[in-house]
Amino acid sequence: MFSLLPANQRQRSLTRRDALKAGTLGSLGATLPLVQRALASNQQTHPATAKRCIYIFLCGGPSQLDMWDLKPDAPDSIRGPFQPIDTTVPGLQIGDLLPMTAQQADKFSIIRSMMHTSTSHDVGIKYTLLADSTTPGPAYPPKRTDHPGMGAIIRSLVGDTGRLPAWVTVPRPFTTGTRFYRGQTGGFLGAAHDSFLLNEAKQDSLGDKTFRIDALDTPEAVDTRRFTDRRDLLKSIDGQAESIIASAESDQIRRQYEKAFNLVASQDVRGAFDLDREPDKLRGRYGRNEYGQSFLLARRLVESGVQYVNVFWTYYGKDGCQFNLWDNHGSDKEVCGGHNRGVDMIRGAYCCPSFDRAYSALLADLSDRGILDDTLVVVTGEFGRTPKINANAGRDHWCSCYSSVLAGGGIKGGSVYGASDAQAAYVKESPVRPEDLGATILHAFGFRPEAEIMEPTGRPVRSSPGAPVTELFA
Repeated sequence: MFSLLPANQRQRSLTRRDALKAGTLGSLGATLPLVQRALASNQQTHPATAKRCIYIFLCGGPSQLDMWDLKPDAPDSIRGPFQPIDTTVPGLQIGDLLPMTAQQADKFSIIRSMMHTSTSHDVGIKYTLLADSTTPGPAYPPKRTDHPGMGAIIRSLVGDTGRLPAWVTVPRPFTTGTRFYRGQTGGFLGAAHDSFLLNEAKQDSLGDKTFRIDALDTPEAVDTRRFTDRRDLLKSIDGQAESIIASAESDQIRRQYEKAFNLVASQDVRGAFDLDREPDKLRGRYGRNEYGQSFLLARRLVESGVQYVNVFWTYYGKDGCQFNLWDNHGSDKEVCGGHNRGVDMIRGAYCCPSFDRAYSALLADLSDRGILDDTLVVVTGEFGRTPKINANAGRDHWCSCYSSVLAGGGIKGGSVYGASDAQAAYVKESPVRPEDLGATILHAFGFRPEAEIMEPTGRPVRSSPGAPVTELFA
């Protein structure tokens, strides 16, 4: 079910007179989806290079120094044990933890100058998922007054494109314990813009994974006829209460019900979630674990019409212990995941090897199917790791310089944007903040950050406070 959990020329805004002309405001209030469509028609300012986006969040802070921005000439205490390796692009090197990804380097671009101002996981996650490093307030829980997550913004600006949800989260929403972070809901755009949450059971992440989309199953006692009767009853109730349903929130809820019915009743729609339709060989190429199969499911979803897919990367051991696998401090005690030295954590089976396999397979698969060119793939974490290696052979939190990687969706392959200093400690040139990354996603969909979304009161709000990195685009 859909979750109900808690710079340049300014574009023309939709005035109250415009809305009245369009019939979107009346005595019973604004019908928000119609207002959004009217706004969007005024705001797409350049051709879109992306029709869909897969946003991969590496929770915990992946190390820029060991993956994307190695410093082989730095002192031993900084460069670590990993070596740079050549990629398919002359002159571009990445870490030897990513040998399969190196073979896909012609498809992605590395931003080596990401930065913000907090080394707190909670704050960094908030900045990243809300795509705004100026957002005040706590990182959780989400509220209906929040600025919408990027998936909701894209849905609002582009419009609802089909029977599938516009925004899907796999394999489950991102939480740390009971913390459900902001940036994963539709915020003030309303419940109809929330992400569709698979919310898979928290089982061994490296175990052989077959998704069971139980949320799409009808109870055994409800056959097709009874299900259709229920749908007809809902329509009848809608007809009798037309004046009530004229309100914006009621209209959004009705749309939710309609989409939920489609998900349950349509075998074609359900098929988008069915990994058993994929060849065994391809499933093995991604990795027969939660990570690999989540990446493969993301590909199936965007290919079927979903606009925006979040993939959250966290690890659950066989005992159900949640382990923040990219948070490679190391420890003097045994930790969930089986390793306690930072260097062993990052090269453990649950970390770089699984990511390397899944990510390289995703890029190759999208390319082979001819949809990489208009599918934007974003890989980022909430920050990076310290240049100096600590006493537990690991690296600590670092926000002053880290890396993100973008592929497809009009992005130039085989390139690097920005630069770090000699120790990957600070940005040397072309800083990029979380809001700029968000604005870059909007740019790929054909929108400037000034594109406006509407609060329920009718007040227009700028989609992003950032500036797009247009140099990334071909």
